[in-house]
Amino acid sequence: MNFVQTVILGAIAGLTIYLGLPIGRIKSLPEKVRPFLSMTSAGILVFLFFDIFSQLSSPIEENLTNRDYGQFGLLLGIFIVGFFVGLLGLIFFEHQFIRMAGNVTRTLSPTRLALMIAAGIGLHNFSEGLAIGQSAGSGEIAFAGILIVGFGLHNATEGFGIVGPLAGKERPSWGFLGLAGLIGGGPTFLGTIVGYYMVSTAMSVLFLSLAAGALLYIIGELFQVNWRAITKAPAGWGLLAGFLFAYLTDLLLVSAGI
Repeated sequence: MNFVQTVILGAIAGLTIYLGLPIGRIKSLPEKVRPFLSMTSAGILVFLFFDIFSQLSSPIEENLTNRDYGQFGLLLGIFIVGFFVGLLGLIFFEHQFIRMAGNVTRTLSPTRLALMIAAGIGLHNFSEGLAIGQSAGSGEIAFAGILIVGFGLHNATEGFGIVGPLAGKERPSWGFLGLAGLIGGGPTFLGTIVGYYMVSTAMSVLFLSLAAGALLYIIGELFQVNWRAITKAPAGWGLLAGFLFAYLTDLLLVSAGI
């Protein structure tokens, strides 16, 4: 698989995120359906958060087991810095540019929250692109093909995760959905380009830890908006549905050998 073929297929894997985005244009939802759909996004992101931690912990623990303390310390340090920046960087950004001056109790608008979800997913998808590019660049063509199919199917579910907070509240334009898809899925394309020529465990750990920190912040925002006494029951069902949906999707990919 040459560079051009790899990049094209990596782009397809990332752009499948657009398959789930149009659901954000549904109007006139019952009041209890809104927190259900919004927290379904949270459930998907919670699963993604644990999945990310599993991926980035593997090389760190492997070096600790092999008593390669130098590499272990390096990767652990990269993880701590990446997680710190991913979490607190978004908090700083929110306070400086998003929240209205003098009104610290104001919550994020559904549109801004959707864009932040897209950004967090984008960081994760960049690491997926790295994996695709690294596999193809090192000659593991079959494995690269499996990753492209698997990530493409998984990204299709992430589109719904982005627009969940918008359900029944704001009807996004097609232009907005195009932008959100580019932010969330485009990094898969960029990661494929970088990964094809640069095989680096440290870079993969960095972007996964950035994604983990960002997703933790976003999950907290979704809970703040939807986890209230009047909406807790539908929100809880949505959280469960989203987590199980993401988990069962992942199991299907595992059973298919992806």
